[in-house]
Amino acid sequence: MKSLHLQILFWCFATLALSLLAFSGVSRFVEARAMGKSGPLARVDAMILRQATEAYEFGGAAQLAEYLERTNQALGDPRYLTDPQGRDLASGTDRSDLLNSVHTQWASPVPKDGHLIIALAAADNGYRLITVLNPPFAPWTLLPYYALIIAAVALVCWALAVSIVSPLRNLARSVERFGRGDLAVRLNSSRRDEIGDLARSFDRMAERISALLAVERRLLQDVSHELRSPLARMSFAAELARREDKREVAIARIKSEIDRLSDLIASLLEVTRAETDPAVKQHEFSIVGLLQEIAGDCWIEADAQRCRVVLHASGDSGLIGNRELLRRAFENIVRNAIRYTPADSCIEVRVESRAQMCRVSIRDYGIGVPVDFLEKLGQPFVRVDDSRNSSTGGVGLGLAIAKRAIGLHHGSLQLRNVHPGLEVTINLPMPPD
Repeated sequence: MKSLHLQILFWCFATLALSLLAFSGVSRFVEARAMGKSGPLARVDAMILRQATEAYEFGGAAQLAEYLERTNQALGDPRYLTDPQGRDLASGTDRSDLLNSVHTQWASPVPKDGHLIIALAAADNGYRLITVLNPPFAPWTLLPYYALIIAAVALVCWALAVSIVSPLRNLARSVERFGRGDLAVRLNSSRRDEIGDLARSFDRMAERISALLAVERRLLQDVSHELRSPLARMSFAAELARREDKREVAIARIKSEIDRLSDLIASLLEVTRAETDPAVKQHEFSIVGLLQEIAGDCWIEADAQRCRVVLHASGDSGLIGNRELLRRAFENIVRNAIRYTPADSCIEVRVESRAQMCRVSIRDYGIGVPVDFLEKLGQPFVRVDDSRNSSTGGVGLGLAIAKRAIGLHHGSLQLRNVHPGLEVTINLPMPPD
């Protein structure tokens, strides 16, 4: 049975059928116990037999008739006190036909003329109490009620099956549409059960995939843009190379564009490696020593910009991670700060350790970043200067590489304007003592 809807209905009806069978069996068992020799009905008849005998022996037929009339009115079933031959002691009517249809001792009721006949003998066998019971409900008389119950349960089961299967079918259709390329499809389920959790998980997955595909399209567009300009300039330089008087200029231009393409490809490889190869070797190293090394490597660029890199460290902090990956991350941030800081200023690098966390802040004294760009910085190819002029910076991958490398070390990177300048704060977890 492939349909979940039919499976739910089948098991609901199977449960109902078993419940009805169990109910019928329990009812018959209770009825048999009630009418058995030691059941409550036998005890009631034994008490009536004793009291009827006393009424007859002390008050005669009139008092017996009065007692049996009150009893029959109270209990609803006629009872007669007879002698061993079946003569009614209250009215003198011959009731031997009733007496002869059952045993003289209590036994299971015997059907007769649509009734159940029970006879109980006194201890000395001098009297007999004959009880004529109205028959209980026959099973077939309950069929309309069973049909009504089955119809109600069927309606509830159908509603249950629909409430379970319908959202699953909707989810299946949405997954199929999403697989065909409709990335805007969402379920927006308001259910608070497991099906609602599944629907919300699908929405989150679809949102994430849509965002990743959007980033991928942006990445392809930006890469094509970055490649188009140097390739066009290389093509122009190749044409110049055919002219004898422009050959040296053309060769220099071609070499410059090749270097630019090499830097672009290297940066792209760094971004990919930082995101897809987290299983890198890790060891403990000094963060202050690493930053001192970076400051020393960047002094030529800082000198060209007529600025300097100043390191402030309140103690040395040991980190566990990939030193080379973090070195590239911090170096990209420092070089960005050098690129945009004004002349005769400095880039401040501060290192602090607090609560098992190492905080590194890198601040320049430039013009800062528009507020709208703060959250976007760190995405591939995002730059404040959308012209991507090579004289003012790279292709917008430095912060992206840094952010992903720091993320692989379970750290965080925040940017904020400090007026003047931009401050980049990196928090990295420190190993426990």
